[in-house]
Amino acid sequence: MSYKPTETLPLPNSTVRIPRLGFGVYRSPASQCVKSVLKALEVGYRHIDTAQFYGNEGEVGEALRTSGLPRDQVFVTTKILSPAGSAEQTYDKLLASVEKIGGPGGYVDLFLIHSSSSGPAGRKQLWQALEKLHGEGKAKAIGVSNYGVQHIEEMKAYAQVWPPQVNQIELHPWCQQRTIDAYCKQHGIIVEAYSPIVRNYKANDPTLVEIAEKYKHSTQQVLIRYALQKGWVPLPKTDNPDRIASNADVFGFDISAEDMDILDSLDQGDAGAIVEAVANE
Repeated sequence: MSYKPTETLPLPNSTVRIPRLGFGVYRSPASQCVKSVLKALEVGYRHIDTAQFYGNEGEVGEALRTSGLPRDQVFVTTKILSPAGSAEQTYDKLLASVEKIGGPGGYVDLFLIHSSSSGPAGRKQLWQALEKLHGEGKAKAIGVSNYGVQHIEEMKAYAQVWPPQVNQIELHPWCQQRTIDAYCKQHGIIVEAYSPIVRNYKANDPTLVEIAEKYKHSTQQVLIRYALQKGWVPLPKTDNPDRIASNADVFGFDISAEDMDILDSLDQGDAGAIVEAVANE
């Protein structure tokens, strides 16, 4: 299973394809974000993941324009955390993000609901506003983040676009979220992995270190490769230029089935989450 950084996966019910590896900019300060995104694009990433909550959508847009790359060669995701009070105000909030990233008349490739925490009415308002944006071509694809089975099933009652094309959740060996992962794969929903390198909290884990030494790669590279081989789209985040490059250098080796099993055995279920494990019922 050797993948290339340029390889893409098809999104369900869509002609849109998503690159298999993304670059996250969570907590990348505005002063640093442009530099980090430009470095990521320079070393081969073609997929940038931001959010309203991160406060750096404008910087991602600036980096896109500065890079000189054609807009259709970079896949950009953003997210909305909560509804704005009315469907119209929520839609306006989405539009503001699109303009920060793509300029007037621009678009984003993927727009996600960032959290399931706004309750059934809030989730419905968010999704209907996203559907409007999608219908206008200002978001090429739409999806969700931190949604469990119950949240995606609930959408069937009102969604014109179903299933959501993506579900972005916390995924790594210690938090494998197997129920929602299996559900998404069954319905063709692309599963994105945030915190795939566990914010380096597990860099000294003996099992991980041993496997990394065996493959002569860093622990971060092993974790990103693991995510790729699980069929996930990992979104590693760092502002360190050398790490930005090395985190993309994960396509020249394969983790054996035996070592994948060893990494799988580290799963701690919900207790292994450092951000959030989803509620499935």
